[in-house]
Amino acid sequence: MRNDKTGNMAPYDVNLTWQEVRDIFRTWREEKERRSREVVDMWLLTLKPMAHKLGDERFLVLEQVCLAALDCHNLEVADACMITIGRAFPKSLRAHRLLAMRCEAVGDKENAIFHLEYILNEDKTNVAARKRLIAMHKSVGNTTKAISELNEYLKSFMSDQEAWQELCDLYLLHHEFSRAAFCMEELLLSSPHNHLYHERFAEIKYTQGGADNMELAKAHFCQAAKLNPNNLRALFGVLQSANNLAQSAKVPSKKKEYVKLSAWASKHIQDLYQVAGENPVSAIESMFGQMQLTSP
Repeated sequence: MRNDKTGNMAPYDVNLTWQEVRDIFRTWREEKERRSREVVDMWLLTLKPMAHKLGDERFLVLEQVCLAALDCHNLEVADACMITIGRAFPKSLRAHRLLAMRCEAVGDKENAIFHLEYILNEDKTNVAARKRLIAMHKSVGNTTKAISELNEYLKSFMSDQEAWQELCDLYLLHHEFSRAAFCMEELLLSSPHNHLYHERFAEIKYTQGGADNMELAKAHFCQAAKLNPNNLRALFGVLQSANNLAQSAKVPSKKKEYVKLSAWASKHIQDLYQVAGENPVSAIESMFGQMQLTSP
């Protein structure tokens, strides 16, 4: 750390030439390193006065500095960069992306959504803009629009597991359990050995209720427990779903099967808690209260 000409502490060697700073910026862009504070300081102290010598690379540097300034909430620097970029490329989608980010930085979500929608009208395959738009709709409480945008996104990117999980969460907020279950089925098709997907699907079916859904819940809780024998939530699910099915079973042999399964789950739960040195009774009482999915 050295003092710059104003007496402030600079987080880099202020004796670097503008060419050396340019090369550092280039390396950080290639390696996708933000280094936001350093970028802003190095721009202001060294590179900005020589920006006219950067040639075609100037606008890449301006975009890099703009992003860094937004990270640091230095709107003065960010705005100066955006004005220069906007004048040179008034219809650029990258310029609109910067404007959307600037709007987000100051809490102007309505205009951020406007710029993101403009990008998508011009380029429907812009993944980053689509995801950001979904997040913006969700942040302003417009979950219906977020669901619509997510469904549109998944038409083109069906293998995006995070998107399916997000869509599932949004459907649960609306108590649309059948659609949430469909999302989990898509995830299970892509990752059949993921015990957490089996557990989540089972919980949704358990919450829906009814004999058929309870059977499905039991089966997937069992599969989750099979894939991960230490999954206590899955074991509690096996216990609870088996108990429910036993209470409504009309065929003695089926009732006996459910009771046996319940006893098996109960023993494994107790074994796991004993190994951990915890009280299984209080733990079971606590977990039973969490078995059904809830929504705010």
